[in-house]
Amino acid sequence: MEKYRIRLTKSAQKELIKLYKSGRKTDIEKVEIIFLELETTPRLGVGNPEQLKHYDGEVWSRRINKKDRIIYEIYEREITISVFQVLGHYYDK
Repeated sequence: MEKYRIRLTKSAQKELIKLYKSGRKTDIEKVEIIFLELETTPRLGVGNPEQLKHYDGEVWSRRINKKDRIIYEIYEREITISVFQVLGHYYDK
């Protein structure tokens, strides 16, 4: 099975940098595990993967902590994952 390529939007990149600068080791470790899992099993793993309703496409969420979620879309044909949110809870900031 081919690995998924992971792309981050500019806002997700900024949020990821903000997370690393925060120094929250538990959250950073969990994000790193999630990104490793996204390459092979984007629908399974840590963070309670959940497919989100009310979105066009196959959009999923994984829990980082009580407040923060990684939100991403799976593109099967391109074998790509597009991460568009790392911090916050469904755009509630």
